[in-house]
Amino acid sequence: MPDKTWFKEWFNSPYYDLLYKHRDDDEAFDFIRALIKQLASPKGSTMLDVACGKGRHSKALAEMGFDVTGIDLAKDSIEEAKRSEADNLQFFLHDMRLPFWVNYFDYAFNFFTSFGYFKTVREHDNAIRTIAQSMHPKGTFVMDYLNVHYAEDHLQIQEEKVIEDVTFRLARWHDEEHFYKQIQVQDKGVVRHLSTEKVAKFSLGDFTDMFAYQGLQVQEVFGDYKFGRYDVRTSPRLIMIAKKVRI
Repeated sequence: MPDKTWFKEWFNSPYYDLLYKHRDDDEAFDFIRALIKQLASPKGSTMLDVACGKGRHSKALAEMGFDVTGIDLAKDSIEEAKRSEADNLQFFLHDMRLPFWVNYFDYAFNFFTSFGYFKTVREHDNAIRTIAQSMHPKGTFVMDYLNVHYAEDHLQIQEEKVIEDVTFRLARWHDEEHFYKQIQVQDKGVVRHLSTEKVAKFSLGDFTDMFAYQGLQVQEVFGDYKFGRYDVRTSPRLIMIAKKVRI
């Protein structure tokens, strides 16, 4: 089974960037623009991008006039993100399970299923606690996660992709508690990397409970990046907007 630190190694790999490079800045900006319209966020608001990667969402937010801080535990990603730092954009190497700034941000975001990787319930609770504590009273948290039932029904078991002469062989499966994706990377005829992603099957009910324990209350739920209605079976995403209701 995957090691508990699989994500730290894999997210720092150049093959991770290559495999997911189709998630481009234009796509990120379109989603962020729709999100900010949905939230009606005032210009100059302070925002925390949790598990920011190389900062594509953070950069989009900063370009729209917000004061943005991104955190991630992938050293190489943060080093690249830092090249884009500006007066209203900064990045830090940081593990979301550990406390960060307290009562500082108006908004916190966790995009693109950048959660559910940890081994224990306590670790996931610690991450939500970090996010909740980072926000001002009445702050807003947005989490974008996969929709478990949709993912189960649409799981592509085997897939092969060739990107810039690198072959990726993907195998997917799931059990009662997790989704798994094994990635084998063949470069110049040699297997260079083998990793298995592991993501928890958290439902809306699970998140509602985790949030409530940390003083967050779900206000709205959407099912796709165009903010369509959430349906437990047919929606590809689970996008939750929560408010901080307890300090």
